[in-house]
Amino acid sequence: MVIGAAAALVLSGCSDKSTDSGGGGSDLSIKPVVQLDTEGREVPAGAAGTAADPAGDGKAKCDPLTIGMAGPLTGGNAALGINVVMGVKLALDQHNKANPGCQIKVKEFDTEGKAQNATQVIPTIINDPNIVALIGPTFSGETKATGQVLSEAGMPTLTASATNPTLTQNGWKTFFRGLGNDNSQGPAVAKYLTGKLGYKKICVVVDNTDYGKGLADAFTAAAGSAADPSCAVSVKEGDKDFSAAVSKLSAAKPDAIFYSGYYAESAPFVQQLRTGGVTATFASADGSNDPEFVRQAGGSSKEAYLSCPCSPAPDKFASEYQAFNGQAPGVYSVEGYDLTTIVLKAIAAGKVTRPEIVEFVRTYNGTGVARQYKWNETGELSNIQIWMYQVK
Repeated sequence: MVIGAAAALVLSGCSDKSTDSGGGGSDLSIKPVVQLDTEGREVPAGAAGTAADPAGDGKAKCDPLTIGMAGPLTGGNAALGINVVMGVKLALDQHNKANPGCQIKVKEFDTEGKAQNATQVIPTIINDPNIVALIGPTFSGETKATGQVLSEAGMPTLTASATNPTLTQNGWKTFFRGLGNDNSQGPAVAKYLTGKLGYKKICVVVDNTDYGKGLADAFTAAAGSAADPSCAVSVKEGDKDFSAAVSKLSAAKPDAIFYSGYYAESAPFVQQLRTGGVTATFASADGSNDPEFVRQAGGSSKEAYLSCPCSPAPDKFASEYQAFNGQAPGVYSVEGYDLTTIVLKAIAAGKVTRPEIVEFVRTYNGTGVARQYKWNETGELSNIQIWMYQVK
C-alpha cells in the first residue's frame, strides 16, 4: 500500500453540508494534507507490504471466543468510540465469513469516555472468561484509570486511540498502543505551524482531560516562544459557553490558536471564535479530527488544521467499511481494524488464552492497513507517523 498526500485517500470520507456564520452553504470535509516527522517536516510515505488480512487462510479452528471493546459509544464524543468498534466489527466479519470453524464476536462496553465509568465496566470484562483480548480503552483518562488492573489480570489491551505519553510509563505488561503518542504528535504539529506555516504567535487552549493536558504540554514545549503564555486559555470538558476565552483571544490577536481537547468542546469553541470575529487559524489534534467536528462547527470549521497519529483510510478499506457499516470510516477506524486483525492472527495461530495473545502481540512484526506494527518493551510502536489534515 502506498500512502501519500496526493493519493486517493480519505480520513473519514465525510462531506458535510455546513452553514457558516454568514448563512452561506458549503461542502466541507476533512482532507489529508501531509505526513510529518516529529520535527514537523514533510515525510513522503513509502510503499508498505501487503496488509494482514483478518480472513487469513480460512483454516482457523477455535472454540467460540470474544473480543471486548471499551470506549465511548454514547455521550458527547461517542463518534470516536464508534469509529473504533466499527473497524473491529469489519475485521471480525471478514474473519468469520472465511473461517466457519473459528467464530469470534465482539462485546461492546460503553464508558462514555469517562474514567469513572471505565473503572466500573473493566472488572466485568476481566471476569468474563470468554473475553480473550480488549480493543481499548479509547480515551487516555479511562486508560490511565484501568491500565493497572488490566495488566494485573493479564488482559491483552490494545488501544487504537489513547495517546497520552505517560500510559506506557507505568510498567503495565499487557498494554499496546496502536498509534503514536502525544510526545510525537504535539511537537510535529507545533513545528509544522511555526515552521512550514510560519506562525509567530500561537495561543494554546487546553481542556482539563488527561489527553488535553498531555498534548498541550508537548505542543507548548515544542512551539517555544511562539506559544504565548499570556494568551493561554484553560477550559473544562463539558463547557459550552466560551465567551470569556473568546474575548481574551480576540484581544491577543494571535496568528493561530491550538485547541487541545475533544470535538464536543472544540466545535462550539471555534464557532464562537468566528462569531466573535477571531480570524486566527484554528488547529487541533486527533480528539477533534472527526466528521462530527465539521458537522457541529459548520462553516466555522473551514480551513481548520487537524492532526492525528492515525492514518487516512485507503480507498479499498474505505469502500469495504462503508458497505459494511453504512458510513464512511473516521479517525481510528483503520487502527481498530488493524489491531483486531492482529488478535485474530494470534487466535488463528492457536494462541487462544490471554497470556498467549499478549506474547504474540509483544513479538509481532507485520504490516497493517495503516502501518507496520511492531512494539517495544513498553508497548509503544517502533514506527511513528503523524498526519496533518485540513477542513476544506
